[in-house]
Amino acid sequence: MLDGRCYLISRLFRSSCEQESNWHCMDYSFHGSSGNKKRRLDEEFEERQLEGQVKVNRSPQQPETPDIKDMELPLGSPYHHRSDGKYSDSNIVSGLGRELIISCLLHLSRSDYAAVASLNRMFRSLIHSGELYKLRRKMDIIEHWVYFSCSIHEWDAYDPYRERWIMVPKMPPTESFMCSDKESLAVGTELLVFGKEVNSHIVLRYSILTNSWSPGLVMNSPRCLFGSASLGDKAIIAGGINAQARKLCSGVFMDGKFYVIGGMASNTKVLTCGEEYDLERRSWRVIPDMSSGLNGASGAPPLVAVVNNELYAAHYADKELRKYNKVNNTWVGLGRLPESCVSMNGWGLAFRACGERLIVIGGTRDSFGGMIELNSWIPNGEPPVWNMIASKHSGSFVYNCAVMGC
Repeated sequence: MLDGRCYLISRLFRSSCEQESNWHCMDYSFHGSSGNKKRRLDEEFEERQLEGQVKVNRSPQQPETPDIKDMELPLGSPYHHRSDGKYSDSNIVSGLGRELIISCLLHLSRSDYAAVASLNRMFRSLIHSGELYKLRRKMDIIEHWVYFSCSIHEWDAYDPYRERWIMVPKMPPTESFMCSDKESLAVGTELLVFGKEVNSHIVLRYSILTNSWSPGLVMNSPRCLFGSASLGDKAIIAGGINAQARKLCSGVFMDGKFYVIGGMASNTKVLTCGEEYDLERRSWRVIPDMSSGLNGASGAPPLVAVVNNELYAAHYADKELRKYNKVNNTWVGLGRLPESCVSMNGWGLAFRACGERLIVIGGTRDSFGGMIELNSWIPNGEPPVWNMIASKHSGSFVYNCAVMGC
């Protein structure tokens, strides 16, 4: 529970709370796997990092972070008003101290951080340095935003906790990069987009700290159309074109382990097995038939997502939601996908985990152009009942999608 001093800070924020923005920045490192040579992942994957990293996330319907618009200054506050009726931020800072201010900021929604950063240098430094996000991770304060692209150089972001659209600047105009196959991945506090220039692979990264794009780190073994997943500020990438074993595969984390699912061994051979990487033992295990039937030779990579350590798949051919039975190594149908979302053999449709819920992002076309819909469902043991949580006029084909939790 926030005390009166935190309410005072929130009142100070109200004059700027209508600004909406996006930041963040943090170091990340890549761990690759290609072909039959399974490289040992970095020593930094230790047990202490696995414990607590799979977090129980709050529901967007019941966020625990207060909205600064809803917070009021309690009566009888001893803090000083300026002559114009506003509060003096210098009095607040000197009266509260750095530790209490940080504690208050940690419990605000990160949708409000742009407004907070505009108030004074201290707040701006705390947010733009990434210090608050590191502390939020330690305290298991996680909010997930969905990033997706329906244009070759534009991205949209949506905050399901506050039901807000967030503007993302356009990517730098690079013609050859825009026309190449691209993959995306959210790692820690950055959105990474992988693609190709004329003769080389490149990575662009979007930082929500600076609200800008910049060149990112290129992988040791560059590739595209790979499987990937992130755990905190670490990313694992496996397979892909230029790798020997798999391309057009998918990756997820489940029970603290990394899984590579589906893919193609060649242009005609569909892989039905999965592979599991145990981060503690640093060993791989093949799981026969783990991805049987999830993708075809001409289809998209398996559309898979993990919520509360349970694996789900969007079977795009049958428009069915399925759940993986870990004990029997089988898939069980749960119900239908949203009827309004269409795809081209799975291409153009996004299926992601967003905290404790599954989200399907797909488009339709009407006389006014394209429309993108975000449908969500919280797994509850019953057949899925999808709720449309947002929509907007946009392109009707989702090129890339990633979920950032911080």
